Amino acid sequence: MKTLYLSDLDGTLLNDDSKLSEKTIRIINSLVEQGEHISFATARSMLSAQSVIQGLKLRDGVIVYNGVYILEPSSKKVLHERLFSKEEAQKLLELFTQYGLHLFVYTYIDGVEKVLYEKHEFHEGAAHYRYSRKNDPRFIELDNRKDLLQGDIFYFTIIDDKENLDDVYEVLENTCSFMIVYQQERNREEYWLEVMPKKASKADAMLRLKEKEGFDEVICFGDAANDIEMFKASDACYAVSNAIDEIKALADGVIGSNNEDAVALWIQEDVNRRKKREAASSCMKKEKI
Repeated sequence: MKTLYLSDLDGTLLNDDSKLSEKTIRIINSLVEQGEHISFATARSMLSAQSVIQGLKLRDGVIVYNGVYILEPSSKKVLHERLFSKEEAQKLLELFTQYGLHLFVYTYIDGVEKVLYEKHEFHEGAAHYRYSRKNDPRFIELDNRKDLLQGDIFYFTIIDDKENLDDVYEVLENTCSFMIVYQQERNREEYWLEVMPKKASKADAMLRLKEKEGFDEVICFGDAANDIEMFKASDACYAVSNAIDEIKALADGVIGSNNEDAVALWIQEDVNRRKKREAASSCMKKEKI
């Protein structure tokens, strides 16, 4: 069996400080060196993910922006992408303008990733997001909303209070034209409304990666709402103990928390179990011969 172990990052592989422990890094790198296939699927960009996975030596494609992109981890070469059409991007901008919402627009302009936003007074949650990435070169402030639609657009994010987002979320849900993730930020009050092209999801990217690399099975790990479809499409799935109840209900099992190296330890144990089964099977075949 060729198995891909695919983990979410925040709240799952990363601890509450949004870091990888030395133990997790050591276990995963050792398994990769032995030929095991381990990767991640995250809502983060590759730039943001790189800052928290330093030390990992992954070889298989990684999934970023909730499945919009599959990238080769070392070269950052795009293996697969989902983009908005110009008409879809315009439709979304008009909708958000109608509801008086401010947004972050993620796009590639001349091959360079940018995050565009209109100059305005930030919601507290949006300000926390923007200025926690103070030195991030992707962010560009613009004077006019009409200038937000530039380049190859692939992602929209709005960060606000739930009561300000519920109505537009309902409208988007009823259109069935986009992939939507709507959830409360971990350990904070604000909600995030994230809108992607229709077929963009961790599940879609996972299945493409599975087919492209010829994996027999994918075992995934997660904790939050954006992992739900991935759990449903996987061959097996495990929730960390700090996961939301909906994820736990879908899981084949609940493992330890993200602060206990639970994902790395579970993979290590599963690899050992598989090797023992393979060794036993090999012995039986020899006996029959």
